[in-house]
Amino acid sequence: EAGPTMVGDEHSDPNLMDFLGARKRNMLGNNFCEYFVSDAPRVVLDKLERLGYRVVGMTGVGQTLVWCLHRE
Repeated sequence: EAGPTMVGDEHSDPNLMDFLGARKRNMLGNNFCEYFVSDAPRVVLDKLERLGYRVVGMTGVGQTLVWCLHRE
């Protein structure tokens, strides 16, 4: 449970990325940008919960965890 945590791509809401304190980067070899934070995933999930987001699904892919959230 250590960062960095990927929180979005180049199409993500800039205001939400700012709220999370995310930085935009382009990894060598990728043709897309991604947003990341240094926070652990539980810290990011706590911040999103304060905005009304709820976890609706979660899975593991290798050593990667993926959460799907929804806000009404």
